[in-house]
Amino acid sequence: MIQRIQTVYLTLALICSAVLPFVFPLWKNAAGGDYFFMADMVYVPLFGLSATLSLLSVLSYKKRQQQFVMNRLNIILNLILLGLFVYRTLNLSGGAAEVSEKGIGMFLPAVSIVLLVLANKAIKKDEDLVKSVDRLR
Repeated sequence: MIQRIQTVYLTLALICSAVLPFVFPLWKNAAGGDYFFMADMVYVPLFGLSATLSLLSVLSYKKRQQQFVMNRLNIILNLILLGLFVYRTLNLSGGAAEVSEKGIGMFLPAVSIVLLVLANKAIKKDEDLVKSVDRLR
Protein backbone atom coordinates (compact mmCIF):
# COMPACT_ATOMS: atom_id res chain seq x y z
CA MET A 1 0.00 0.00 0.00
CA ILE A 2 1.15 3.50 -0.75
CA GLN A 3 0.57 4.84 2.76
CA ARG A 4 3.20 2.57 4.29
CA ILE A 5 6.63 4.11 4.75
CA GLN A 6 8.45 1.08 3.34
CA THR A 7 6.63 1.59 0.03
CA VAL A 8 8.01 5.11 -0.12
CA TYR A 9 11.52 3.83 0.62
CA LEU A 10 11.19 1.09 -1.99
CA THR A 11 9.88 3.54 -4.58
CA LEU A 12 12.85 5.82 -3.93
CA ALA A 13 15.18 2.81 -4.28
CA LEU A 14 13.44 1.94 -7.56
CA ILE A 15 13.98 5.48 -8.84
CA CYS A 16 17.58 5.34 -7.65
CA SER A 17 18.31 2.17 -9.62
CA ALA A 18 16.05 2.61 -12.66
CA VAL A 19 15.92 6.33 -13.49
CA LEU A 20 18.93 8.08 -11.97
CA PRO A 21 21.63 5.97 -13.71
CA PHE A 22 20.41 7.47 -16.98
CA VAL A 23 20.79 10.99 -15.55
CA PHE A 24 24.05 10.86 -13.59
CA PRO A 25 27.29 9.55 -15.14
CA LEU A 26 29.41 7.01 -13.31
CA TRP A 27 32.62 8.87 -14.05
CA LYS A 28 34.37 11.00 -16.64
CA ASN A 29 36.88 9.38 -18.94
CA ALA A 30 40.28 10.78 -19.84
CA ALA A 31 38.86 12.65 -22.83
CA GLY A 32 36.43 14.50 -20.57
CA GLY A 33 33.31 12.70 -21.76
CA ASP A 34 30.69 11.27 -19.44
CA TYR A 35 30.73 7.50 -18.89
CA PHE A 36 27.22 6.17 -18.25
CA PHE A 37 26.36 2.67 -17.06
CA MET A 38 25.13 1.66 -20.54
CA ALA A 39 28.65 1.77 -21.94
CA ASP A 40 29.65 -1.38 -20.01
CA MET A 41 27.51 -4.47 -20.36
CA VAL A 42 28.36 -5.66 -16.85
CA TYR A 43 26.45 -2.82 -15.20
CA VAL A 44 23.30 -2.91 -17.36
CA PRO A 45 21.89 -6.23 -16.08
CA LEU A 46 22.87 -5.41 -12.49
CA PHE A 47 21.03 -2.09 -12.50
CA GLY A 48 18.10 -3.74 -14.32
CA LEU A 49 17.89 -6.59 -11.82
CA SER A 50 18.06 -4.15 -8.93
CA ALA A 51 15.21 -2.10 -10.39
CA THR A 52 13.17 -5.26 -11.03
CA LEU A 53 13.63 -6.49 -7.48
CA SER A 54 12.59 -3.11 -6.11
CA LEU A 55 9.48 -3.07 -8.30
CA LEU A 56 8.52 -6.63 -7.33
CA SER A 57 9.03 -5.75 -3.69
CA VAL A 58 6.73 -2.72 -4.01
CA LEU A 59 4.07 -4.83 -5.71
CA SER A 60 4.18 -7.62 -3.11
CA TYR A 61 3.06 -5.42 -0.24
CA LYS A 62 0.76 -8.10 1.21
CA LYS A 63 3.61 -10.59 1.66
CA ARG A 64 5.95 -8.94 4.14
CA GLN A 65 8.36 -11.87 4.50
CA GLN A 66 8.77 -12.14 0.74
CA GLN A 67 9.34 -8.38 0.59
CA PHE A 68 12.00 -8.67 3.29
CA VAL A 69 13.86 -11.44 1.41
CA MET A 70 13.72 -9.59 -1.91
CA ASN A 71 15.12 -6.49 -0.23
CA ARG A 72 17.99 -8.49 1.22
CA LEU A 73 18.77 -9.91 -2.22
CA ASN A 74 18.63 -6.40 -3.62
CA ILE A 75 21.04 -5.18 -0.92
CA ILE A 76 23.49 -7.96 -1.84
CA LEU A 77 23.14 -7.07 -5.53
CA ASN A 78 23.81 -3.40 -4.84
CA LEU A 79 26.84 -4.32 -2.71
CA ILE A 80 28.20 -6.31 -5.67
CA LEU A 81 27.57 -3.33 -7.94
CA LEU A 82 29.27 -0.97 -5.51
CA GLY A 83 32.20 -3.39 -5.24
CA LEU A 84 32.57 -3.44 -9.02
CA PHE A 85 32.64 0.36 -9.08
CA VAL A 86 35.28 0.50 -6.36
CA TYR A 87 37.35 -2.20 -8.09
CA ARG A 88 37.15 -0.36 -11.39
CA THR A 89 38.20 2.99 -9.95
CA LEU A 90 41.01 1.59 -7.82
CA ASN A 91 42.41 -0.57 -10.61
CA LEU A 92 42.19 2.02 -13.35
CA SER A 93 43.08 5.19 -11.48
CA GLY A 94 46.70 5.30 -12.59
CA GLY A 95 48.29 7.72 -15.02
CA ALA A 96 46.86 6.25 -18.22
CA ALA A 97 43.50 5.32 -16.75
CA GLU A 98 40.10 5.60 -18.29
CA VAL A 99 38.65 7.00 -15.08
CA SER A 100 39.83 10.53 -14.50
CA GLU A 101 37.04 11.90 -12.31
CA LYS A 102 34.42 10.04 -10.31
CA GLY A 103 30.79 10.91 -10.90
CA ILE A 104 27.80 10.92 -8.61
CA GLY A 105 26.41 7.85 -10.39
CA MET A 106 28.90 5.67 -8.54
CA PHE A 107 27.14 6.42 -5.25
CA LEU A 108 23.67 5.41 -6.44
CA PRO A 109 24.05 1.82 -5.17
CA ALA A 110 25.05 3.14 -1.74
CA VAL A 111 21.96 5.36 -1.60
CA SER A 112 19.85 2.42 -2.73
CA ILE A 113 21.34 0.23 0.02
CA VAL A 114 20.45 2.81 2.67
CA LEU A 115 16.89 3.05 1.37
CA LEU A 116 16.52 -0.74 1.28
CA VAL A 117 17.80 -1.07 4.85
CA LEU A 118 15.28 1.53 5.99
CA ALA A 119 12.52 -0.34 4.14
CA ASN A 120 13.53 -3.62 5.78
CA LYS A 121 13.47 -1.93 9.17
CA ALA A 122 9.91 -0.70 8.52
CA ILE A 123 8.82 -4.11 7.23
CA LYS A 124 10.21 -5.75 10.37
CA LYS A 125 8.33 -3.22 12.49
CA ASP A 126 5.06 -4.03 10.65
CA GLU A 127 5.66 -7.75 11.03
CA ASP A 128 6.26 -7.40 14.76
CA LEU A 129 3.07 -5.34 15.08
CA VAL A 130 1.01 -7.98 13.28
CA LYS A 131 2.49 -10.73 15.46
CA SER A 132 1.71 -8.81 18.64
CA VAL A 133 -1.90 -8.27 17.55
CA ASP A 134 -2.22 -11.97 16.70
CA ARG A 135 -1.03 -12.84 20.20
CA LEU A 136 -3.82 -10.79 21.72
CA ARG A 137 -6.60 -12.61 19.83
